[in-house]
Amino acid sequence: MQDKIGNKQIAGISLAITCMALRCFCCIWTPVQTPGEHNLRRNRKIKIVATLGPSSNDYNVIRKLYEAGADVFRLNMSHGTHDDIAARHAIVRQIEADTDSHIGILADLQGPKLRVGVFERDVEELIEGAPFRLDLDPTPGSVGRVQLPHPEIFAALEPGSNLLVNDGKIQLKVETCGGDFAECSVVIGGTISNRKGVNVPDVVLPLAALSDKDRADLEFALELGVDWLALSFVQRPEDVIEARELAKGRAAILSKIEKPAAVDAFDSILKVSDGVMVARGDLGVELPVQCVPPIQKRLIRACRAAAKPVIVATQMMESMIESPIPTRAEVSDVAAAIYEGADAVMLSAESAAGQYPVEAVTTMNNVAEEVETDPTYRAVIEASRQAKRESVADGIVAAAREIAETTDIKAIVCYTQSGTTGTLVARERPRVPIIAMTSHRKTARRLALTWGTQCILTVDLTRFKQAVVNSAKAAREFNYADEDDQILVTAGVPFNTPGTTNILRVAPCNEKLIYSTDPE
Repeated sequence: MQDKIGNKQIAGISLAITCMALRCFCCIWTPVQTPGEHNLRRNRKIKIVATLGPSSNDYNVIRKLYEAGADVFRLNMSHGTHDDIAARHAIVRQIEADTDSHIGILADLQGPKLRVGVFERDVEELIEGAPFRLDLDPTPGSVGRVQLPHPEIFAALEPGSNLLVNDGKIQLKVETCGGDFAECSVVIGGTISNRKGVNVPDVVLPLAALSDKDRADLEFALELGVDWLALSFVQRPEDVIEARELAKGRAAILSKIEKPAAVDAFDSILKVSDGVMVARGDLGVELPVQCVPPIQKRLIRACRAAAKPVIVATQMMESMIESPIPTRAEVSDVAAAIYEGADAVMLSAESAAGQYPVEAVTTMNNVAEEVETDPTYRAVIEASRQAKRESVADGIVAAAREIAETTDIKAIVCYTQSGTTGTLVARERPRVPIIAMTSHRKTARRLALTWGTQCILTVDLTRFKQAVVNSAKAAREFNYADEDDQILVTAGVPFNTPGTTNILRVAPCNEKLIYSTDPE
């Protein structure tokens, strides 16, 4: 009788232990996104942004751009109707679903465009030293004057100010001015024609960065579900704050640095921005061209220190608009941005309106792969790293990079909800891959712009043990590590609280070993 009771007790205890083990296993293991058939792993750390346009306007071409190396697609709100923009957005999202990937979409707002009026003969030739008047009179212009329908410019001008017309090909110097006119002398002459653009580099113009068109485009793009908003004509931090208030967290805000005023106020602009674009087109018009390279280098370093992504843009492979092969100077230009540690390089007309959009992306991808395998690249990146030790999170990611570089660690896995931990790890520019795990697809798409990050979706977690097991599973399934390898796992406890990165663990990729060694 006692044996029967004992057997029943033992059976009951065994059942209880089994149930507890099952409950523990269910608490530990949570599913992660599995690698899809088409999921691409890049062989480089820098990201590529490709602008969509008439040359890249259908599924097949955009799919080829993605497969060639594009990580983020730019929708230029200056060109095309809302229907055009919506169609391109839908194609990218379809490709994202078909390839089981996370593709970022950036909507680039036009900003206020300053242009002269029209000429009676459509075109005139301005002679160096000749007088030329700008005013508010809508009468068609002549060789001596033309309308400038922007009273706010006249309000800001002073004698001695410079005005640049047609991308700087014509330079005017203000001699005298008033509330509705500016009498100028022609410093650099040339051909001027209807509605050519005007740049005013010497003064901060009393213009908002968002025009009425921009406000409508902003709301439209946010309703579509873009991940980044690029803000043109930024002059002061207030311009960025205004856009952020309108966005209400629906997209990250990227400030385009294309005016001297923005360069002067860069530190304060960077603080209120989520990312930066070094827009060298207008910047090279409003400043002497020799000033642009050192400014580019300085802005990249500042963005790296702040752990905010930075794009280098404009004329990177301009000749590939019409040629299947870039110039050697263009290849060197792309390489320079990579050596400087930029998060991304961007194609504009090359992929939007050029004859060889896929070849342009392929070439940029090939340049990046080659540069990043150069031993000099690591030396330059590490020499330009700036120590940042202002918080626990800063210390955690710095320690992760140092451990990874001194031991046989295969990857750094970071759990991130807002994306901040991912950008902090990327700031360190580690030698090993960065796997950013998040339960928010929006975060994964935004991190597509951040150097070196591969994003994997996971469910919401409540325990660090779950994070360790999921990290090992993801590293193996995405071929970053084998069962005998080790990875680094960073996370913040409590989970699902942005900005709490406070744990770093070296973890083996063998699940059984993880179960048996976990102190819990």
